[in-house]
Amino acid sequence: MTTQPYKPPEYGVTAFNCPHCNAYSSQYWSTCHADDISGRFIEMDELTKAICTHCGKYSLWHFKKMIYPPTGGIESPNPDLSEEIKQDYQEAVSIVNQSPRGAAALLRLCIQKLCAQLGESGNNINTDIAELVIKGLPIKIQQALDVVRVIGNGAVHPGTLDIRDDSDMAARLFKLINMIAYNRITEPKEISEMYDKLPQAKKEAIAKRNGKAAP
Repeated sequence: MTTQPYKPPEYGVTAFNCPHCNAYSSQYWSTCHADDISGRFIEMDELTKAICTHCGKYSLWHFKKMIYPPTGGIESPNPDLSEEIKQDYQEAVSIVNQSPRGAAALLRLCIQKLCAQLGESGNNINTDIAELVIKGLPIKIQQALDVVRVIGNGAVHPGTLDIRDDSDMAARLFKLINMIAYNRITEPKEISEMYDKLPQAKKEAIAKRNGKAAP
């Protein structure tokens, strides 16, 4: 059973996944205020906050860019990823705002380990992707793998692709990792679980139709 798709925090949007509790919830927006030296109440138009109606915590936005929490706005790693990959993913989350290039390099490492989790060698990402394509990898997932591979490789080798100041691009790489994991691990598992719940007689009838022995 699938859940509400992750919606990253976005300026002015009235509902998204909270960067604190990660729940998809309504957001209450307001302009920040301050008292000047004379005691006057001043509206700070360039500084706004969104309060999550689920957990009550706020995100702070400066000129429409989220500045607090510093590691917010990134969806949690797919739970079906290996623990090692999830650790690398979370480490990338912790540095993405300070070093998008470093985060991209870590996500490239995640792709390398994900290829191994999918049954490939994990030694050469390019070769592993080619093998997965032969095994029926959908073109969109292949493209997603290559996006993370190429950008992460550019981060590892300075001068080939510089995303030093592009935190938005780095943030999108997290979504691609989860999309790949969902397509290649989570979705097949969910379908298998649903199939296993069919009555044995129904599975035998399906197997007979397909000319195979029932599982």
